[in-house]
Amino acid sequence: MSKISSEEKQQVREVATLGDGCFWCTEAVFNRIRGVEKVESGYSGGNLENPTYEQVLTGTTGHAEVVQITFNPQVITYTEILEIFFTMHDPTTLNRQGADVGTQYRSVIFFHTQQQKQVAEKIIQRLNSEALWDAPIVTKLEPFKTFYEAEEYHKDYFKRHPEQAYCRLVIAPKIAKLQEHYLSKLKLQI
Repeated sequence: MSKISSEEKQQVREVATLGDGCFWCTEAVFNRIRGVEKVESGYSGGNLENPTYEQVLTGTTGHAEVVQITFNPQVITYTEILEIFFTMHDPTTLNRQGADVGTQYRSVIFFHTQQQKQVAEKIIQRLNSEALWDAPIVTKLEPFKTFYEAEEYHKDYFKRHPEQAYCRLVIAPKIAKLQEHYLSKLKLQI
């Protein structure tokens, strides 16, 4: 068995693909987490190649709005990523997050490996046993197949449009909740 050098260890990266409603919210949250190196908004889980936002919005393509998160597991673990994911949305509502309704807004984890699937199953089981919500978690676990990057105008939406009503009323409270629960995990804001 060969040993991994410290230089190679620094190069280790993992990817998580998560859907929990509107990707603008999820992108804004995970861009603030230490160890997260890249967050891309896009679409996963559907049956149409290269879907557009307008097509996904119809709810007929099978895609979910997701973020694809590239992270350094030596700084933040997959378990911690999922704990943040479950804290930042309501995983008990089927195909709905607030006013966003449809399969494209479903709570879903697209696992890249069997280990990711097992971690997600354990977290869901633990959270259900803790009865944090009035209903059981309905988050779907689906094998990752393809990720389609969202259109350019979706990137850094909250950062570019903080004055918009959706950003002020939906995303800003999520950022406040993130700061309240995960202050020690946040990147330094300069």
